[in-house]
Amino acid sequence: MKYWLNQHQQSLSVVFHKLKMSGLSTLIMCLVMGTALSLPALLYVIVDNFNHLAGDIKGESRISLFLKLDVEAATIKEIKAKLEENAFVKSFEFVSKENALNKFKADEHTAEVASNLENNPLPDAFFVQASDNEPAAVNQLRDALQQYEGVELAQVDASWIQRLSNLLKLGKKAVVTLAVLLGFAIVVIIGNTIRLQILTQKEEIEVSKLVGATNSFIRRPFLYTGALYGLGGGLAAWLILVAVVMIFNASIEDLAKLYASNFHLNLPSASHMILLVLSGVGLGWLGSYLAVNRSISTLNIQ
Repeated sequence: MKYWLNQHQQSLSVVFHKLKMSGLSTLIMCLVMGTALSLPALLYVIVDNFNHLAGDIKGESRISLFLKLDVEAATIKEIKAKLEENAFVKSFEFVSKENALNKFKADEHTAEVASNLENNPLPDAFFVQASDNEPAAVNQLRDALQQYEGVELAQVDASWIQRLSNLLKLGKKAVVTLAVLLGFAIVVIIGNTIRLQILTQKEEIEVSKLVGATNSFIRRPFLYTGALYGLGGGLAAWLILVAVVMIFNASIEDLAKLYASNFHLNLPSASHMILLVLSGVGLGWLGSYLAVNRSISTLNIQ
């Protein structure tokens, strides 16, 4: 066990020394990886924050239940009782035709029109909040309420909810797609970098092989190099993400104040940030592993 640990310690020491000697190229490689990793992470932050914001907006959607103009008071009480018993109804509000007309008259934009009305054309109405705000559930509840006796029209603007839901789903797919594409790009970049390093050390590798070095011994420094590149890239992505979110929030908070809102972008949780760094390490290791195996096979030194 001690011998195995010493081997890994020696490999790490050699790798650290080489990376330190090529400090500028190492820094550039980490920044390139950090930029690639931060792009899907930033898109995830935006989609996740707007998903929370959209949840609040969708929670305000209501079904407008307009009653017939000649509906009787007993029928209104019956509808109210049915709504109270309906498990799919979270809450509801009743607005009588008289109250609706008074609000109509109180509005400065419609007061003149309301003053010229001889009769009240507005119906009694219930405004219903569904317990489940998914578009399909809202539409299903609307269809059920439409069947109530005394109901003239059950109406809900579900189209904007569907569009918003679809946009958020598209955003999540975009995050996954971008992460896969950039992950593939990182593997290729690391692989090419490691392959060039192997070619420059071809003679050293051949000599090591002749004196009995195993393939594991030869691979180890290159695998550590790729993993350390990934670690640096993950940490760079972390810093880039924090900096960009802070810059965005400086503008978003000023805009939110104009709408009396406290909305701002929240950073991912610590577990997500750790996952970001570990993803960089994993991609770096994978790229170097593929490059080492292919290069050693090509050099015919197995």
